Amino acid sequence: MIAPDLESQAQPIQEPKPGDSQAFKVNFEKDDPRNPKNFSTVYKIWIVFQMSLLAMNGALGSSIISPGSAQIAAYTNISSELTSLTVALFVLGWAFGPMVWASISETYGRRLGMLPAVFILGILSVGTAVSKNAAAIFLTRFFAGIFASAPISNVPAALGDIFPPATRGNAMTFVTLCITGGPTIGPLIGSALTYNRHLGWRWTEYIEAIISFSLFALCALCLPETYPPVLLKRKAQHLRKETGDERYWHPQEQDKINIHNIVTKHLARPLRMLFTEPIVTILALYASFTYSLIYLTLELFPIVFEEGRHWSPIISTLPFLSILVGVICAVFLNFANQPRYKRAVKENQGKAVPEARLPPIIIGGTFLSLGLFWFGWTAAPKYPWPSSVVAAGFIAAGFNIVFQQCLNFLVDKYGPFAASAVSANTMLRSVLACAMPIAARPMFESLGLGPAASLLGGISCLALPVPLLFMQYGASLRTKSRFIPAGDT
Repeated sequence: MIAPDLESQAQPIQEPKPGDSQAFKVNFEKDDPRNPKNFSTVYKIWIVFQMSLLAMNGALGSSIISPGSAQIAAYTNISSELTSLTVALFVLGWAFGPMVWASISETYGRRLGMLPAVFILGILSVGTAVSKNAAAIFLTRFFAGIFASAPISNVPAALGDIFPPATRGNAMTFVTLCITGGPTIGPLIGSALTYNRHLGWRWTEYIEAIISFSLFALCALCLPETYPPVLLKRKAQHLRKETGDERYWHPQEQDKINIHNIVTKHLARPLRMLFTEPIVTILALYASFTYSLIYLTLELFPIVFEEGRHWSPIISTLPFLSILVGVICAVFLNFANQPRYKRAVKENQGKAVPEARLPPIIIGGTFLSLGLFWFGWTAAPKYPWPSSVVAAGFIAAGFNIVFQQCLNFLVDKYGPFAASAVSANTMLRSVLACAMPIAARPMFESLGLGPAASLLGGISCLALPVPLLFMQYGASLRTKSRFIPAGDT
């Protein structure tokens, strides 16, 4: 197997190395304070808090500008349909960024894989805010999406650096809450800024820039490196300097990004995992479909509540609170699975049990399908508005449960290559999420609210057997993977 043993007890290990057949390979010692899994609980919470904010900021940036569509259309003299590209192109950037950020993260560490990108996101947000035409807005939004994807794709993988499998799910709950909650609060913040006569749509991007620069400053000062191979490389360098013995080494010292391997290895790895790993492919499709529904609502809610029920622009964004409430409610079900998962890990001698993450997906998929049918057939103005708002909450709870457990499953299963697995998932879901805002209005106007929502509900029903199939056959598929860490099969 190709994954290194990251946590074996530290002792000089006789390893062949060019020019030195008696080199000492460096590993973490038992209770080594440099091992992120040995950080104190309070410090881990502080790290998760910072990473969650980074992920939420990247997700928030995708939707905060959406309420400004009408003002942007009037200012740039384009159709309101084209303004959906302000969201779609940002999300499309997520499809390209993870290939780069996962590679940097798995070579030079999590900090370099995230923080420079967050700073550039702030610069590009300012660029959007001062843009004078539609082309400049679209271009800056697309590149902003590329850089915003860095924390979104790397933070879930980074949780595997600091938490053992038994407790990782709790941390993942908060991170996915931020990733899925960010786009739902974006329209609320954006509408308050857009329809304030002293501010306007440009301030949605100024606020995004202010948040990005503030988080960059905070994390540059307070966020430690957590990627074990990079920490072990630094340990080897320190031991050589301290002892004068040049035989101490770690394989990560040989891992560099250059013109050749950036294409053949680093950029290609997420694509190889997406197209050659059935587990990644199927879970990415399921998670991508559910996550893209967030961006469907960005176009659907104005149709239903502003145009259909004639609510004001600000009031018509309030149903997004039901999405946020549904996302938060899903947290409790995800927590409820933790005791069961811990028992499975204990029975597996402390090793991750990816298949034990899957049972909540059955409930989440059911909520998702129910919510889609319910919303579609009660969204018309002749029905009381609370019905469709509650249905939207079920949709949100469903996609958050499915999305989180899919991420948990991938991190459990692929260990050191989790960033690439999550990146493969991010790439696919970004393509679908990009298409949703563009396709939403034509689909719902041509088919009608009920039939169009039923079409999506039917697709979600087809995915309901996915967790059952992986619970049955996941262990056998694991043995056939080229990316599963040694000893996990």
